[in-house]
Amino acid sequence: MSRSLAREAAFKALFQLEFNYGEVDERETYENLAIETAIDDSLNFGKLNKKNLLYIQETVKNVRARLAEIDEIIKSYLREDWTLNRLAAADRNILRLAVYELKFAEEKIPAGVAINEAVNLAKRYGADDSRRFVNGILDAIAN
Repeated sequence: MSRSLAREAAFKALFQLEFNYGEVDERETYENLAIETAIDDSLNFGKLNKKNLLYIQETVKNVRARLAEIDEIIKSYLREDWTLNRLAAADRNILRLAVYELKFAEEKIPAGVAINEAVNLAKRYGADDSRRFVNGILDAIAN
């Protein structure tokens, strides 16, 4: 499985957790379930190696752990009359994943790669103009 497919699986888990994250004492269980579901879905497209499996698990858990911080970064680049909740759920979670990779991930990847991967997710899961929106926000954050 390529890193792109692993990234897509992480996005799917984050998207699922957007709507179904459980009560405070259930959050870890819900995260694990979302991760397992995304991995199972991804197995239809290829094999998971240990590195990519670890990437999915760590990325989802770390994005969720830093959610408030990541959301504040995204909010600071939105127009004054926009809120994070006004964004489509797919766009919001694509941005969260990419901001995590740009700012917090232990394994550093070039900004251009993180942005390109996010734009590809936006093309696949977002609205018609999502790719331009995601690209603009992430380009501003990266620079």
